Amino acid sequence: MEKRKPIVMSGIRPTGFLHLGNYFGAVRNYVKMQDEFECYFMIADIHSLTTHPDTRALKSHVQRVLAEYIACGLDPEKAAIYCQSHVYETGELYLYLNMLAYKGELEKTTTFKDKARSQPDNINAGLLTYPVLQAADIILHRASLVPVGKDQEQHLEMARTFANRFNHRYVEVFPEPQAFNYGDALIKIPGLDGAGKMSKSENQNATLYLADEDDVIRKKVMKAKTDSGPITPHSPKPDYIENIFLLMNLVSDEAVVRKFEDDFNNCSIRYGDMKKQLAEDMVNFIAPIRGRVNDILHDEKYLKQIMEMGAEKARKSAGVTMKLVRDAIGLSY
Repeated sequence: MEKRKPIVMSGIRPTGFLHLGNYFGAVRNYVKMQDEFECYFMIADIHSLTTHPDTRALKSHVQRVLAEYIACGLDPEKAAIYCQSHVYETGELYLYLNMLAYKGELEKTTTFKDKARSQPDNINAGLLTYPVLQAADIILHRASLVPVGKDQEQHLEMARTFANRFNHRYVEVFPEPQAFNYGDALIKIPGLDGAGKMSKSENQNATLYLADEDDVIRKKVMKAKTDSGPITPHSPKPDYIENIFLLMNLVSDEAVVRKFEDDFNNCSIRYGDMKKQLAEDMVNFIAPIRGRVNDILHDEKYLKQIMEMGAEKARKSAGVTMKLVRDAIGLSY
């Protein structure tokens, strides 16, 4: 009998466009994971409702994430790529887990406190129980591996808490989900202004999106923060210069990076030339992805097919889990 591969689960909210940070920080790893694990990659459309977005744009946002995922190399034949709202079992598990979640612990989560501050007129129950729904998303497939960044570690810890609480109260159904990133620290892609990281919603001029046109990419890169250059050979690089080298390391040839490293160490670096080189290399990296995304977005029938295929895989997995859950609780009558 063939041994079942470890299960990976991850989700992304369909808000805004994917950017370079999403690609190098997450999606590139997903592409690698789909060959080694049983993968469930979810578009978290229900999660996005906690901030009351204009839902008229939700469909196009979901389609864009789906197209960008596929353009970046995710294969719907290998991984289940699905919408959260298409897997109805999620709501049932969320309901049961809410019986095991306590108001006090939910109010202490960093994301709840941050969101409550940023939207004081919209502190809805969904916002409070966001970590419960996130736990349901993960353990619905009995995933043991979850690729997450530092900002999501508290939610993953809560998913472990709810899984263990369920196992303890009833019978053991769920493994403890663990953070997983191939043993590497996640790459954090810095903003071009040298402050913070690239973001889907904030700081748009300092963020390179996979949808950016060539001229927009060039303009953004040329505005990246620099200075007059080092005056002492082999000086340490300021953070904002380190950032430009990091971006260059991601998209440029090794020889090109080496040339500018040497120029920096010899105090002969011309940042204008470096940014022009980085801009062209960035255009060459992003343009093919953008082209593939646009082609996919024009084929609504294909996108619908992908969503249906992903939902079918995800619901099959969820159905098996929910049978175990109902049996464990004693709801099989």
